[in-house]
Amino acid sequence: MRHFHRCSLTPDMVLEQADRYFGELGLARSSADARSRAYAGALGAMTLSVKMEGGHYTFVEVHTDQVGESRLDKNVKRYFNALHRAADPRHLIEAGY
Repeated sequence: MRHFHRCSLTPDMVLEQADRYFGELGLARSSADARSRAYAGALGAMTLSVKMEGGHYTFVEVHTDQVGESRLDKNVKRYFNALHRAADPRHLIEAGY
């Protein structure tokens, strides 16, 4: 699946958080670039890339090798929430219903 998120963190901060977050999930970094990472493990494989967008935001794009809403995809969404909290610690994530 393809996921994306925009945040106000710098690309370096996003990649640093990704290394820590996905490492804790047991995913090993299989490749690294200046603006992208690839991880693989028991949950599956994924690639993460970042780019500056409009000078104010960082666009984070994640592709997983999973079909449908897998455990890896749910953890990618949790990672996006962690990025949101890192950018604005006062923000509370609440249900939308």
